[in-house]
Amino acid sequence: MTTSPRTPETRRRGPNGRFLPRTNQTDPAPVGETVAAVTDDPTPTEPVVTTSIETPDLIEQPERPELPEDRFLNRELSWLDFNARVLTLAEDPGTPLLERAKFLAIFASNLDEFYMVRVAGLKRRLKAGLPMRGGDRSSLRNQLETISQRTADLVTRHAACFADEVRPKLSAEGIEVVTWAELDAPERERLRTYFREQVFPVLTPLAVDPAHPFPYISNRSLNLAVVLRDPDGGGNELFARIKVPNNVPRFVTVQNDSRGVRFLPVEEVIAVHLDQLFPGMELQEWHLFRVTRNAELEVDEDRDEDLLQALERELAQRRFGPPVRLEVAASISDHVLDLLVRELDVVSSDVQRVPGLLDLSALWQVFGECDRDDLKDRPFVPATHPQLADGEVPRSVFNRLRESDILVHHPYHSFSTSVQRFIEQAAADPHVLAIKQTLYRTSGDSPIVDALVDAAAAGKQVVVLVEVKARFDEVANIAWARTLERAGCHVVYGLVGLKTHCKTALVVRQEGNQIRRYCHIGTGNYHPKTARLYEDFGMLTADPEVGADVTDLFNVLTGYSRQRSYRRLLVAPHGVRTGLIERIEEQARVAREGGAALVQIKVNSLVDEETIDALYRASQDGVRVDLIIRGMCALRPGVPGLSDNIRVRSIVGRFLEHSRVFRFGAGDDAEYWIGSADMMHRNLDRRVEALVRVTLPTAREELRYVLDLSMSDGTEGFDLAGDGTWHRNPASFSDPHIHLQEALLRRVSGKPVK
Repeated sequence: MTTSPRTPETRRRGPNGRFLPRTNQTDPAPVGETVAAVTDDPTPTEPVVTTSIETPDLIEQPERPELPEDRFLNRELSWLDFNARVLTLAEDPGTPLLERAKFLAIFASNLDEFYMVRVAGLKRRLKAGLPMRGGDRSSLRNQLETISQRTADLVTRHAACFADEVRPKLSAEGIEVVTWAELDAPERERLRTYFREQVFPVLTPLAVDPAHPFPYISNRSLNLAVVLRDPDGGGNELFARIKVPNNVPRFVTVQNDSRGVRFLPVEEVIAVHLDQLFPGMELQEWHLFRVTRNAELEVDEDRDEDLLQALERELAQRRFGPPVRLEVAASISDHVLDLLVRELDVVSSDVQRVPGLLDLSALWQVFGECDRDDLKDRPFVPATHPQLADGEVPRSVFNRLRESDILVHHPYHSFSTSVQRFIEQAAADPHVLAIKQTLYRTSGDSPIVDALVDAAAAGKQVVVLVEVKARFDEVANIAWARTLERAGCHVVYGLVGLKTHCKTALVVRQEGNQIRRYCHIGTGNYHPKTARLYEDFGMLTADPEVGADVTDLFNVLTGYSRQRSYRRLLVAPHGVRTGLIERIEEQARVAREGGAALVQIKVNSLVDEETIDALYRASQDGVRVDLIIRGMCALRPGVPGLSDNIRVRSIVGRFLEHSRVFRFGAGDDAEYWIGSADMMHRNLDRRVEALVRVTLPTAREELRYVLDLSMSDGTEGFDLAGDGTWHRNPASFSDPHIHLQEALLRRVSGKPVK
């Protein structure tokens, strides 16, 4: 489909399917005219051609009945369903054993974040008396009750999977998580020395009595609730709390040699030495507990003049957020639990009784310390993209990009020999004048940041937009921002009220008597470590239109530009939702006229109601809709009369499916887009996101292959039913079947896909 100017009065439908009133939006410049932009780049400004499509007003769409009120699934419960799919992989005997332990750890970490953010948000709204309902029209109170019930079931499954399946099988392979009672005398003696020298000095038992108030319990810390009796003080019960140190390993390595590996939970080491912490007292009982707190930040960007200082103040207060969950050992006595509930000011529905070990996210330690490749996914080395592979004479990335765009697919293609090399060569190239880049998340020893520092030291103009509000990476990003500032980079923090989530880099290079721009636009962060674990796409290009678009986008982010129309980009918060819905409606028009129509979308989450309604309408018009949704999905597929032509699949595996890919059209003229935006309110309304249209034929074919293979009947995955339940599809249990990620690994390596 060719790009054409959008009429300022394109008609759109509301949720009920009827036309909305006409609205005049900011008109793009006519083709051939230039738009003045505030820029410090010595580059000409190209004519702007909008990426919207033209919808003829003369084609009236048929009136349809109202869409049913129950057409949306609850997003919070849908997220719990996603974590249940992670748990299913841990329960699957076909998953390598240490990978099963890893999935148990991921499940636990995911659930922590869910409570710290999503449940905390629901509780805050309930406390404020806000009359908000979920997409399924359920009240806040009902949502919290259902979450509590659903989570209790998942926690029981999680604990049983470890205790009944993974732990015994690990033991059979010589990897044991043992108790103190299972140690022999020499092992106990070594651990007594370890306790005395490494643990005891950092423990601080805190009494609770009229002179000592109940202590603050930090977020996600493990704690021992200890009940004592003073034989000389009338025999009354006393209570004390001991925090398990977070600067010692959760599992103490008892043995690691050719015979196997044995781990002991550190809380057991502490528990058997309580007499040294409370000499002269009689120990009655001890129980493990853990608190999860609200970890959301609230920064008033309109009021706070210094965003970094405001964030640092909020981060200091984050650990004091109100409790949203209390995890306790299943064996805890009622009177100790009552004391914790009362002192922590939680309600009974916030309490989770956990059979066995608390906080199985610590199984990451077991996974990492066990050198057993036979119990893990087969190792792989990311391949250098064929267009970037050096021959007899090494060539720069810039020489290659002048010949053709390059679509890289991580982790199958190496991040270090593609995106990282692009930035490093730009930093070292004497012809490069400027580098502009967004940073949302990066690693602690980031080669990307090092390259930007080197570029600034070499006298290049370096502009870095650091998103200091990236959740749970705020501290690291503040540190990176200050490091870059000290190096002489221009560091900015984006737009007031918006997070900058787009993944973009721009290199401005002097080539003879002209300026050329090179760009990277991706679906994932500039993070070399997660690039080996997350599945993402990225496009490297020297296309002048994309270069002009990315230049304009940086002018919006760093200056006062209010540009909303672009040539090859769709940019949120003003253009992604409308641009995608226009393309969905165009496919609906094709279907109504009897043509083959197709919409394929691969994202992390789909909960935006307006986008979902557009997909429902397209399905009713005969459009085939394929949705590959890793996490939350509020759309009900396969409902007669509503979504007969919609299928939803989730693929969960060794790599985190993280890319966002969009296809519109069934033929050779189909449009393909990649970018940073999920179909969520926060992405479409409260973030700066960017999608880029992919035009290179070989890149379009690669995206088509991945989308079609993901939805193939022979590919294993989880399919969503109209009632909101997820089921592993039949291919997951058949032999042979296609495992998407393994198939892509084989394809990149040149082996036959099977």
